[in-house]
Amino acid sequence: MTSATATQTPPPTKKRLKRRAGDSVFLGLSTASAVSILVILAGVAIFLILRGLPAITANWADNPSLSAIQNPAQVPWTSFWEYVGPLLWGSIWAALIAMVLGTPVAIGVALFISHYAPRRLASALGYVIDLLAAVPSIVFGLWGIIVIRPLLLPLSDFLSTYFGWIPLFEGPVSSTGSTMLAGGVVLAIMILPIVTSITREIFLQTPRLNEEAALALGATRWEMIRLAVLPYARSGMVSATLLGLGRALGETMAIALIISPSIIYSVKLLTDGYNSQTIAANIALNFPISDDIQRSALVGTGLMLFVISFGVNILARWIVGRSGPAATRKPKRRKEGAAA
Repeated sequence: MTSATATQTPPPTKKRLKRRAGDSVFLGLSTASAVSILVILAGVAIFLILRGLPAITANWADNPSLSAIQNPAQVPWTSFWEYVGPLLWGSIWAALIAMVLGTPVAIGVALFISHYAPRRLASALGYVIDLLAAVPSIVFGLWGIIVIRPLLLPLSDFLSTYFGWIPLFEGPVSSTGSTMLAGGVVLAIMILPIVTSITREIFLQTPRLNEEAALALGATRWEMIRLAVLPYARSGMVSATLLGLGRALGETMAIALIISPSIIYSVKLLTDGYNSQTIAANIALNFPISDDIQRSALVGTGLMLFVISFGVNILARWIVGRSGPAATRKPKRRKEGAAA
């Protein structure tokens, strides 16, 4: 046994694998891309803060240029927050209208493409939906002016006549169609490609075995979707919806062309001139004709929109982390002294 033990070879030592040149290049490019995203994000934030800080901290009551900025009511603004408040409300209000109108349609279209339509029809619809994302905002705005505004006039009269007691549909009804309802409809169509495309891909990733098991147990197609597809795709649907919300918050030209706005707090959908203005449209309309301090105020409103969009993304990540398939629940610890 001594000789056999002596002839045993020592265990091989672990050698560090030599990294290939391609792997090193790919690692460097990936790292540089990730760092560049953070640098660009920080640069945008710093630029907005530095350019908007003079107007944010200024005394608006003693500055005629600031107190008179876009002030049709001839009531001077007393602070930056009094000016940006209605704009924040208008941006959020228009985006919420778009989400309420567009999200159910987008999810329904995605469900039809993934589980109901024949393969050829599903492919054609998928291409059409994806092409909508390539249409410029100005085209949607012109289409809203020419088509959507006249189309919604009979509906506006009907809603005001029979539901005018609700603040949303309170008159006077616009005769031109430049209403928040028209802007919300156009925004809803603009977010369709994003929400539909992402939701469709999530629906298609549902495990086939789960669907077949539900059908084998006697479930109808809708019951199979409700029990197997929708629970699996919940986090993806939330992510798609919040991405669409981000698109609606930052939309500029369509809202600027369609809505007849004022810097006020308003929930009316059918009026002309009593619509809350959005931050993006306000910047696009007033930046070329503003002086230095007024441009600083506009940049400050852009900073507020940046913060809101950043918060929406953080909320999306939190919801996905809490409701996604990878989310795990921590087991409860047993109390000390409990019986084993």
